[in-house]
Amino acid sequence: MHNPEMPASPVRWKPNVTVAAVIERDGRFLLVEEHTAGGLKLNTPAGHLDPGESPAEGCAREALEETAHHFTPTALVGVYMARFQKVAGGEDVTYMRFAFSGDLGAFEPERPLDTGIVRTLWLTIDEIRASTERHRSPLLLQCIEDYLAGQRYPLGLIHVDPSVTLPNLTA
Repeated sequence: MHNPEMPASPVRWKPNVTVAAVIERDGRFLLVEEHTAGGLKLNTPAGHLDPGESPAEGCAREALEETAHHFTPTALVGVYMARFQKVAGGEDVTYMRFAFSGDLGAFEPERPLDTGIVRTLWLTIDEIRASTERHRSPLLLQCIEDYLAGQRYPLGLIHVDPSVTLPNLTA
């Protein structure tokens, strides 16, 4: 639904596509604590989708880079959108997040964490609910709540055309 209050833009609007891993083990969820322009924040392992990868591949990559844990997405929890105004510069940005659940794999203890990641944490849902002021995104809690409600969709719901992985695409 288009919001008539939003001014029409002469530039084509393009949301930032992100991928996120909802990783649960023994009633605790794997989160990262990271430096942001707004201070230290909590997030699910998440990041931007890179060129040439599917959303599930991007999610596995981001989980490894941010937590040093291998992760294999097995289901789509949901697709989410949120709009923010960046602290630095005031830029208006919309994010579209693909959140996945899956299987936690091997841990690489010697692997350095991505730039900005301070540490990983295993938190209960009650601890996550009690720390909303520290969440990097309101989507963090929503993704976990949907996961806890049993929301899962097959990975086949996301079709990735083979053209995505081609090195050069000519018209």
